[in-house]
Amino acid sequence: MARGKGEEGPHPVDRHVGRRVCEKRLALGYNQSDLGRALGLTFQQIQKYEKGANRISASKLWDIARFFKVDIGYFFEGLSGAQIAGLAEGGSDFDHDFPATRYTIEISRLAPQLSTRQQKLALELIRDMADRKETDED
Repeated sequence: MARGKGEEGPHPVDRHVGRRVCEKRLALGYNQSDLGRALGLTFQQIQKYEKGANRISASKLWDIARFFKVDIGYFFEGLSGAQIAGLAEGGSDFDHDFPATRYTIEISRLAPQLSTRQQKLALELIRDMADRKETDED
């Protein structure tokens, strides 16, 4: 049963933690099956964790942190008390609507290695491609 779901889908904190798991998994070059095997889970369960559809238990998050060799706090980086309090009061959701893929992660990892001019050119190219995709879909 998907425990992380409310009326409007998974809880934002569950989505954030799941996204951090996904980002770290991709950055380390593992696929969902690799992580699943290491934890004694199916890749489908890893998918549910990463989407925030199923909450990750404390013991499973501990196992994931040990597998990735990170502190458990890694998965909560980017969350602030003010954001969480705002959510409790009906505030806006975290911005996790774009999918983390190995390509988006690699782009963000490589971008700082480019000169400022090259970064601007790459950004213009990506914006142009995104704009064209939107007009192609209309």
